[in-house]
Amino acid sequence: MPETAPYTVGFYLLPNFPMMAFAAAIEPLRAANRLAKQPLFEWQLFSIDGAPVRASNHIEIAVHGSIGDDPRLDLLLVCSGLHEKHLENKAAHQWLRGLARRGVTIGGISIGAYLLAYAGLLDGRRCALHWESLAAFAERFPRIRTTTEIFVIDGNRFTCSGGTAALDMMLQVITDRHGRALANDVSEQFIHPRIRAAQDSQRMAIQSRVGVANEKLITAIAMMEVADEEPRSVQDIAGAVELSPRQLERLFEKYLGSSPSRFHLKLRLDRARAMLQQTSKSILQVAVACGFESASHFSRCYRGVHGHRPSDERAATARTGAPQ
Repeated sequence: MPETAPYTVGFYLLPNFPMMAFAAAIEPLRAANRLAKQPLFEWQLFSIDGAPVRASNHIEIAVHGSIGDDPRLDLLLVCSGLHEKHLENKAAHQWLRGLARRGVTIGGISIGAYLLAYAGLLDGRRCALHWESLAAFAERFPRIRTTTEIFVIDGNRFTCSGGTAALDMMLQVITDRHGRALANDVSEQFIHPRIRAAQDSQRMAIQSRVGVANEKLITAIAMMEVADEEPRSVQDIAGAVELSPRQLERLFEKYLGSSPSRFHLKLRLDRARAMLQQTSKSILQVAVACGFESASHFSRCYRGVHGHRPSDERAATARTGAPQ
């Protein structure tokens, strides 16, 4: 049953990495060792320079080495949260490409997929990352096939949407190496009653998210959530769900306290905000991608909903690497 040597997983932690996603990925390995009463897995942690790394919750984690080291690994996972300059670090790209050439499986957790993409390690592959980042990522890397699945194992490339999905991805690793029974035992240790499949959706069903059960309203919201440079009009959406525009307006007002147009605008502006934070596209390009007719119209709408201009959002992200 056990391999002749432990399966070694490396974690490359970038500043402001998400602690939950990291813990969800590393803790199943520790639990598997405890339950099996033998070292089935080992792990090593890396940072840019070998110094401790501060997570997004400001807790610092000590590491074993830095990029440029020549570790013996089976799997290397990049763990990153916000889209920051560290993801475009050419030395890190070279290090990852070198590990991949030596046969190390390479993966990314949450926004870690960006680093793999910049390094050219995901071209032509399927890729999972956090739902907030999907639209911006797809715009930036059109040769990579994004998915809303919670994780993707595409040959020797692993990507995960982050959060608790990292637990399910590592349970799959445990299953593949040591069987489903051990993975089930690990899952139960974490009060995780169902091991989710890769194909499970990241987001709650619309019904759960917005707290409504009206099927026509749910269908209308789903249509609004589709990213498009030419968003559908309220009249078009109403016709598609076999309602008049006035009937659709009544449904939105009754259940959501908003008009359809206002609700749709908020969705588009939230998507725009993610693109401003996570891509280098110009404000005009973001405006067009999110269905606005001009940069000035986009700026007025953005300020009305978020309280500041798109240029302020971009400047704040450049200063801190974090949302305003």
